[in-house]
Amino acid sequence: MRDAFLNTIQDLASDNNRIMLVSGDAGSDPFKNFKSQLPNQFINAGISESNMITASAGLSREGFIPFTYAIGAHIIYRPYEQIRNDLCLNNMNVKIVSVGAGLHYADHGPTHQTLEDIALLNVLPNMTIFSPSTPDEAIVLTKEAVKINGPVFIRIGRGGDLGLNKSIEPGKGLIIKDGSDIAVFCTGGTVPDAYQASIELEKKGISVKVVNIHSIKPIDKKIIIESSNKTEAVLCVEEHQLNGGLGDIIGSVIMEKIEKSIIYEKMGIDDEFCEYNGSYEGSKVK
Repeated sequence: MRDAFLNTIQDLASDNNRIMLVSGDAGSDPFKNFKSQLPNQFINAGISESNMITASAGLSREGFIPFTYAIGAHIIYRPYEQIRNDLCLNNMNVKIVSVGAGLHYADHGPTHQTLEDIALLNVLPNMTIFSPSTPDEAIVLTKEAVKINGPVFIRIGRGGDLGLNKSIEPGKGLIIKDGSDIAVFCTGGTVPDAYQASIELEKKGISVKVVNIHSIKPIDKKIIIESSNKTEAVLCVEEHQLNGGLGDIIGSVIMEKIEKSIIYEKMGIDDEFCEYNGSYEGSKVK
């Protein structure tokens, strides 16, 4: 998904010289093509994420549309004060793009795992949150971010093309598989896993509806209400802390809007740091 974002932002910036790409020194230099084609629209801020956010707020004030880019654990946790005060409080037109969402960087240990970002950013007024699960979704949501006049967070992790040929509409959840027994809400890297699990459960006679929540804030309450009303149980699966994550957001909608008795469960990281240090696939087993 990272490459899909980078190719899209380069295309957009080629047509709009107000779009800037601001990097927190991404090491392996994934911006080589962007820098060579659009050197005046690229800034390497170095390992200084707080300054990068504040400088991007200044660029926004001057009419530019900065896309800041770094590892999620660095671009959210370190400069949180600047995100709150410089971006959200002033509704600055700055886009935050994080890579390594959830357990993507499991092999780097808990310091590089991004498991609290949704909780931290969802509480901030004016912030929009996107969480693509495929390269195509990353393309659509990056283009949408340019249209939004305000701060946007794009959460990029591991995903994959399910080959379903289903297009998304920003702001609205997507039913990627219908079912009547249980509704499973998922986002980002958990979407392919939820879909594959639903296929296996179908073999056992359990009908599973799978709903991709690619737009987390504002949340699509309508699809949550309709899907919950049509099933007997609801499950939310995410690579995030259970406290404050997508599961809590969905749960609050169910509590407020659903009158019938329903079974609701959440699956994610339960109030602990993930000490596993190994492959991404292994972290999901753990």
